[in-house]
Amino acid sequence: QVQLVESGGGLVQNGGSLRLSCAASRSISSIPVMGWYRQAPGKQRELVATITSGGTTNYADSVKGRFTISRDNDKDTLYLQMNSLKPEDTAVYYCNALDRNLALFWGQGTQVTVSS
Repeated sequence: QVQLVESGGGLVQNGGSLRLSCAASRSISSIPVMGWYRQAPGKQRELVATITSGGTTNYADSVKGRFTISRDNDKDTLYLQMNSLKPEDTAVYYCNALDRNLALFWGQGTQVTVSS
């Protein structure tokens, strides 16, 4: 089991930046994959980015070059640095963790709103 708590969301202008954090309740060093997903009103939840325990990253095409996912195993925290934000990035952002038993855990989400 792992509890995940996101923070760092808020209201930002078009072109602005935010950094999301996802604090875990236990060590994340052994968690094979962690990721960020988002869900906009009326849309399905979609992948934003993932990162493996070895540091391999994967990004949705819509955020490549603008967002950076990282993990700090010493702080048991996952991050998402978001630059050049656009109104279409407005959504609730969720972090998740896929542990070695293939159990999937989600945080409660944090709202990101980008004004035009």
